[in-house]
Amino acid sequence: MKKLIVILTGIFFPAVFAIAQPEVDAGWVIALKKEGVVVYSKALPGSRIKALRAEYVMDATVQEIADLLVDIPATTKWMCHARSCKLLKKVSDREMYYYTEVSLPWPLENRDFVTHLKITQDPVTKILTVSSPAVPGEVAPKKGLVRINHSQSVWKIVPVAERKVKIEYTLRVDPGGMIPAHVVNYFAKQAPFETFTQMQAEVRERRKSHP
Repeated sequence: MKKLIVILTGIFFPAVFAIAQPEVDAGWVIALKKEGVVVYSKALPGSRIKALRAEYVMDATVQEIADLLVDIPATTKWMCHARSCKLLKKVSDREMYYYTEVSLPWPLENRDFVTHLKITQDPVTKILTVSSPAVPGEVAPKKGLVRINHSQSVWKIVPVAERKVKIEYTLRVDPGGMIPAHVVNYFAKQAPFETFTQMQAEVRERRKSHP
């Protein structure tokens, strides 16, 4: 697969790191701090589900994270609650559509959704932004699954040093169906920690195969 970005070397100035500092003054409240992962939540007008923002400094390069995000079938290795992921259509190395089924604990019904992933990179700061909104119409509804039609997630990958990046993940989602808001908010708060932990483990595992 073609490399999506230029491999970065050297130490980046602190100003680059400062670009993605959390907007705690914009209504974000810390919901979880654990082993370097910080999760913020924010109440949204007219919504019972809170927006989420998670941050973590990871031992990885921008390219390694980009490779993970576009390796759709392997998403189940690191994305919390992802039961299956299937590439539907590849527009380019930087744009694709894929299907995901999310596993939820009984008695809740599993969810599924189709994502339109698009990657952009700032030519000056080298910050990588991955936008992943849910889109309707690509896959017919499936029996026993609740379709998520309204979801917007964004990954921002900021290089802060050699082989070190700051990952910022934001999510706004309506899970659909009958599910208590407090249950959604609880699981959503815990999910970023598990996702980042598993993502770091996957990066290290891949390095063993390609040192």
